[in-house]
Amino acid sequence: LPKVVGRGHAREIAFTSSRFDAEKALRINLVNDVFEDAATLEAKALEMARTIADNPPLAVQGAKDVFQYQENVSTDEALRYNAAKSAMIMPSQDLFEAMAAFMQKRKGAFTGS
Repeated sequence: LPKVVGRGHAREIAFTSSRFDAEKALRINLVNDVFEDAATLEAKALEMARTIADNPPLAVQGAKDVFQYQENVSTDEALRYNAAKSAMIMPSQDLFEAMAAFMQKRKGAFTGS
């Protein structure tokens, strides 16, 4: 929690057990967005899921791996890991498809290979 909201907010939450509203959760970076109702939340969640699914699977998985890895290592170690992970994706068919789709101004058709 301290890595997400900061030490001060994390301590306040832990020590006081106080409840707080969605606006405060947004303000302290505990959540990314706040929506007016459940229907809007669901629509936005599906929209985000579709956006992620439209991206190259190797790139999405690579980003997940890098974010997970960097949580407990130095910045230098995280950068080395990121470079190594990126080098593994470079020769992929999805990279060539991404470049072609960009040049042709179309959505990519990614296969995860």
